[in-house]
Amino acid sequence: MNREKSIGVATAVVAYTLWGFLPVYWKVLGAVPALEVLSHRIIWSLVFVALIIGFGRQWGRIRPIISDHHQVRLIILAAIMIALNWGLFIWAVQSNRLLDSSLGYYINPLIAVLLGVIVFKEKLNPWQKLAIASAAIGVLILIVKAGRVPWLSFALALTFGIYGAIKKAVKATSLIGLALETAVLAPLALLFIISRQVSGQGALGGSSLTVTLFLLGAGVATAIPLILFAFSAKRIPLSTLGITQYIAPTLMFLFGVFVYHEPFQVVNGISFAFIWLALVIYSLSQVKVIL
Repeated sequence: MNREKSIGVATAVVAYTLWGFLPVYWKVLGAVPALEVLSHRIIWSLVFVALIIGFGRQWGRIRPIISDHHQVRLIILAAIMIALNWGLFIWAVQSNRLLDSSLGYYINPLIAVLLGVIVFKEKLNPWQKLAIASAAIGVLILIVKAGRVPWLSFALALTFGIYGAIKKAVKATSLIGLALETAVLAPLALLFIISRQVSGQGALGGSSLTVTLFLLGAGVATAIPLILFAFSAKRIPLSTLGITQYIAPTLMFLFGVFVYHEPFQVVNGISFAFIWLALVIYSLSQVKVIL
């Protein structure tokens, strides 16, 4: 592996590790309503990426996108999907449902494959079909055990999967895309924050210094992994990048079981085993080890 690829792999590992630690960040803000945390994440993400874009003098890249009505519609759809995904994830962490979140991000690559088949008419090879079948068995075990569909996991996987599919058609870098998406969401987010502050219920300045600093830092916590991810994506193959994405849900899983002591029974272990098997098969098929 040459130096450029080595740097790319290392950067991807750091990006997904930071994403894996995000639940710890949102746990600190556990006393703040999820919708308020989401609103601050949107506003401060916009502020932070706007500063980076301004510093890099990249404002010129925005004009061609916002002048294209089709691209604007895609940006709006992407903004809705990422807002739903962020909001659900923050709520899940605060509600001690980190294992459900972990499951959602584990099955996300397979959801992305299914979306590729449905939306982009992509063809599945036999190993990909086997991977999806194994994951389906794992999810089915959870459904039978709990007597209900793991809606949170599917909602997280679907919103992020649809977001990824939309982003394929958006002609913008990750940084510019994040700026435009948060700009779409910012008016509502700002209105909600102001209403909370005016009513005396707002967390900004009304809580501990730690909470205030973590709210203000939400933009940095959001944008830094994304910037690192974009950096690595240009330097390593997508198959390699795809394998590193399992770092984040694995860390979420470990935090959920060993740090936050969420219930994890034998049945859960069997279910996750089928899903992990699915990911191994899928990853190997991507790097053409068993094709």
